[in-house]
This record gives sequence, structure tokens and C-alpha cells, in this order.
Amino acid sequence: MSDANAAKGSPDAVKASGGSSAVDSPGALGSASLVEVFVSAQGEGPEVGRTTVFVRFGGCDLRCRWCDSPTTWRPSSNYRVETTAGSEEFETFENPVDLAWLADRIDELAPTPTTWISLTGGEPLLQPEAIASLARDFKARGRRVYLESHGLHAEALEACVDSIGLVSMDWKLRSDVRPGPGIDWPEGEDFHDAHEKFLRIATRADAVYVKVVLTPSTTDDELDAMLDRIEAVSKDIPLVLQPVTPTGGVDAMPAAGHLLVWLARAEQRLTNVRLIPQTHPIYGVL
Repeated sequence: MSDANAAKGSPDAVKASGGSSAVDSPGALGSASLVEVFVSAQGEGPEVGRTTVFVRFGGCDLRCRWCDSPTTWRPSSNYRVETTAGSEEFETFENPVDLAWLADRIDELAPTPTTWISLTGGEPLLQPEAIASLARDFKARGRRVYLESHGLHAEALEACVDSIGLVSMDWKLRSDVRPGPGIDWPEGEDFHDAHEKFLRIATRADAVYVKVVLTPSTTDDELDAMLDRIEAVSKDIPLVLQPVTPTGGVDAMPAAGHLLVWLARAEQRLTNVRLIPQTHPIYGVL
């Protein structure tokens, strides 16, 4: 993997990043703080294995013990864009990015009209204006938008949900997740109240599913509380139980027996439950 460096602040860097508007005068769609843009196979959830353009936004207000992208926790001064789909060759530019230029680059990277465009992070809904602008633009282009969110910012989702093809909503469990520095816990019971509010809005998208990461610290009580809230919205919302990929502060998966018990437990409450691990680490792609 290599990184083609753009000289910071140079005329060539400005030209490469979409003209002076990328920094000084954002275009009609506005601007955003990114980490990277690349093409890979979706490694999680019910769309696993499908070619996807990942648009990774900077900044996150949670700290998950198993986070596999801690470099996204804080906004970055630079971002990188893959030069050719799947090449793992990148160009580097200065933030912020002009969204009109970004949308055109993503169009060039996406191999087919049905390729998913994943707005991910970090937490993308911390930049709600940018997400709403991009989602509307991609919908107008006939593109499919896949929003990956930790599922806490309901008001931000409200502004863009009608342009989203699929909402991938993480359900966070207190046993392994805490707010970031200086961030208060959401009002209500752990994350559950905020998640239920978010999920009710997410059902207005073309499709939605919930994903929960299971670790050796996961408890039956917090899983039952999650199932209560999902069932209260709709028992037909798909749920993906994802065994943790050991990383960060987690060094092991739950025991296989526990996973099968949790699967059966969830299937008694909801109509569409699947046990799916992360797949992209298996074959070594981004």
C-alpha cells in the first residue's frame, strides 16, 4: 500500500483536491472533514460481500473497547482517496473536502450503479449537514446510500433519512462502550432510550437493520433490554449478532455455546436474526 503525498497548501494540492473551493469557498453541497475514501467488499451485516465505496468521516463521540478504527475518533487535518478501486494506492489531501468534488470522485470509483456508497466513520452523523447533502446528491444520481451509524443522533438522522437506502444501526451495550472525553451519557436507560428513538426514525429509510457486537463482557440483561426496544418498534427489523473480532481492549470472542444461546434467545423475539462475524479480516482487505 502506498500514499501519494500532496504538498500541503501548494497550488498542485489545491488543484488535486478539487480547486480552491475545497478549502476556501465550499461549493453548493458544502464541505466536510474526512479520513479516507476507498473501495472494498462490505465486511459486516446482511450486505456482506458486496462491493462498497467507503466514505469515512472523522470524529466519534463514543469509545468502544473493540473499535477497529481508533484513528477516526478525532478529526484529521488530512484525508486520503484511493486512486483506483481496490488498488490500495492513495492520494492525500487537506481537510475540509469540497463535497461536490467528492461526489464526483466517488462516482468514478463506484464500479456499477448498484454499488453501495457507505457513509461511515467515526460517526458520520456528527457532520449532519454534510451527510444530508451527500445523501440527497447520491439519491439524485441514482446511487444507493448505506449509512453506518452508532444510532444515537436521531435529530441528525431526521434530516437525511428519506435519502438513505439502508441504515446500518449499531446498538451499543454499556458493558463495552462509553462516551468519549467530555461527552455525557445519553438521557435515559444506558443507550437504550436514545437507540429506540433513533430506530423509529430509521424505519423511514428504504431499509434498516440493527447490529450488536457481542463480547465476553456482554450480559443477558442488556441483550434482553435491547430486544425489548427493537420488538417495541417492530419484531420484523433484521438483527445481526456480530461476534467481536479480537482487537483493541478485547482479546477473545465469546464462547461458541454463548453465541448459539444468544441467537436462539433473539430468535424467540424477532423474526429475522442472523449470527454473522466480520469477514474482511479473514481475507485481508481494508
